[in-house]
Amino acid sequence: MSRCPGMYCGRTILDSGNLSDCGACPRGFRSNSSSICELCKDNPIFYDWLYLGFIVITVCVLHLFCIDTTVRKKGVVLHMCALLETVAAAILTVLVVDPVGEFSVRSCHTHHLSDWYTLFHNPSPQYEKTLHCTQEAVYPLYTMVFMFYAIAVSLMLLIRPWVAGHFLPISGKLSIYAAMYFFPLLSLIHAAFGGLIYYSFPYIIIILSVISNAAHYALELDQSMSALVWVTFTTSNIVTVLVHWALNAYGIVSITQLTEPLTHSLLILLVPTPTIFYIVTARFTDPKKLHAD
Repeated sequence: MSRCPGMYCGRTILDSGNLSDCGACPRGFRSNSSSICELCKDNPIFYDWLYLGFIVITVCVLHLFCIDTTVRKKGVVLHMCALLETVAAAILTVLVVDPVGEFSVRSCHTHHLSDWYTLFHNPSPQYEKTLHCTQEAVYPLYTMVFMFYAIAVSLMLLIRPWVAGHFLPISGKLSIYAAMYFFPLLSLIHAAFGGLIYYSFPYIIIILSVISNAAHYALELDQSMSALVWVTFTTSNIVTVLVHWALNAYGIVSITQLTEPLTHSLLILLVPTPTIFYIVTARFTDPKKLHAD
């Protein structure tokens, strides 16, 4: 029996015991070295969980950002509501994937970037008829994200209107409208660039957190070192600073995956570096001290 052409085509075992023609493996299966579709029985690796965590963090941060920009007072209630919605959606997503009802996931390991884009690897034997073998080779990382978005939107529409109507009947609904825009956008981005994000998210999260940290301090009118240090530890800013530090730590853990626990754990001590660097160097970038020749 010859192997199937292409990287992802395989044969399934029929009820009669015979093998089917080469084609796409069923969902939750992947072709082995003999082109037989085998049931995926792997568990997600640490990096996979970090990637899924990045998806959850992204939704949570966008919720909080939309609430901050649309609600002027008593926003903490909606902040807590958004956090609970996102965490509940993440837990429910894990429970509804196979094995259903268990806090575990059966998966296929990701080996190459092409595993995310099997649509572009359908073979054409002898340049004749194309053999369609498009499938979820990264099961269930691709569809799991869409499921999370769907559950998160459903929970938001069930819970947020009641909370907003009770505490913030006028401005609270604006945060719901904002989320109805970014969820479809996130879905489109995942559909097109899911594989690229999977391999680059640690660097994305570090870069964005550093930029956001700089933007946060740049909004302060007084850019002197003493003023910036004082602002850092005020009640209204310490939470924002700690969130930036947590995101930096998450990015470092994602890059290193703590393969060398002692060495890589020490790298987390570098988390405050962007904040310290900005505070120390802000006085050198004051536009008032720049003189045109």
